[in-house]
Amino acid sequence: MSYINHKILGVPYSRLKSRGNKDGPKLWSKLIIKKTMDLPKIKEACALKVTFLLPANKYPTDFPYGPDLDNLLKRFLDGLNKTIFSETKGKDSCIVLLNVMKTKVKSDDEAGVHFEVLPVSI
Repeated sequence: MSYINHKILGVPYSRLKSRGNKDGPKLWSKLIIKKTMDLPKIKEACALKVTFLLPANKYPTDFPYGPDLDNLLKRFLDGLNKTIFSETKGKDSCIVLLNVMKTKVKSDDEAGVHFEVLPVSI
């Protein structure tokens, strides 16, 4: 299996929005698919390490720790299921080890997601 170390630039979104950039979540999903389409296909068990790079506006005063990781990860994995996990039995269920974090970046230009997929013997 191939090792993947990849970064997608763009503002990560989790769920659909009722205010602000209402198209943001759909555009983020499309970007994930576009930027991972040509990466190697995963066909075996793997470990996935994900770091969401979030701009300051994703940390409003009523949510000082930013958006929920599980919601960010759900949209991200849905995109990967259409690309790198598309040929895997059970799609993203091949992930046997998962490390996810989020960190604040200075601007939208630095926002995105960095991820690594590593082979795992089970």
